[in-house]
Amino acid sequence: MPMQPMPMRPFLRGAWNACHDAGRRVARLALDIALPTLCISCREPVSGEGLCPACWAKLSFIAPPYCARLGIPFVYDPGPGLLSMEAIAAPPAYHRARAAVRYDDVAGTLVHALKYQDRTDLAPAMGRWMARAGAELLHDADTLIPVPLHWKRGWSRRYNQSAALANVIGRQSKIPVRADLLQRTRATHQQVGLSRAERARNMQGAFAVGDDQRASVRRRLILVDDVLTSGATVDACARALLRAKAASVDVLVFARVVEAFRPPI
Repeated sequence: MPMQPMPMRPFLRGAWNACHDAGRRVARLALDIALPTLCISCREPVSGEGLCPACWAKLSFIAPPYCARLGIPFVYDPGPGLLSMEAIAAPPAYHRARAAVRYDDVAGTLVHALKYQDRTDLAPAMGRWMARAGAELLHDADTLIPVPLHWKRGWSRRYNQSAALANVIGRQSKIPVRADLLQRTRATHQQVGLSRAERARNMQGAFAVGDDQRASVRRRLILVDDVLTSGATVDACARALLRAKAASVDVLVFARVVEAFRPPI
């Protein structure tokens, strides 16, 4: 009968774990010395992951009080459930929208780098901030849907920045991501420089749910995108999903443009 290996004694196991952990710390220190962690905005060295203190101070996180429908921040607390003038004058097709930050200089740098400069390493931090900002929405949601790119634009960029953010949020919230439920059926013009009305016309009829996916959208859905400007894109997405009998559609973005500060995107 073959001899069974002797079990490792507790003190030997503890010594092994201690040596292993020490080895990992030494390896991590060597890597940090060789490749120092950089600020995800300005690329200055930082001690840890994320933004340097200067960029962090410039980033404007959105927190209550804000419009219960659109998530637009208020300058004072008007009381629970109050809607902004924008939500009253032109209510969107989607139910609620939330954003992690205002679209300003630092947020714009992050969005532009993620979208156009292959900086997919920014998605984890941005997605975590979005998950925190959208906790109320995520609590009620069944499925996350990234705003889709047309196949031509997806081919040129090689990835969808909205899907990268949705995947981070999905892993953190344990909510499935379905990038196949909504399709961009036609290529649209760039939204840069268009008025609110022109943006809405540009996006009209640009999205659809395939007949074979209609049963899968009859859930509580969250659209995920990088920036909310006029809301034309996510509104067109929401209309397509609601026509397919979605139970509800909310919107979660990294940054939203606030009227007092509307830089070009």
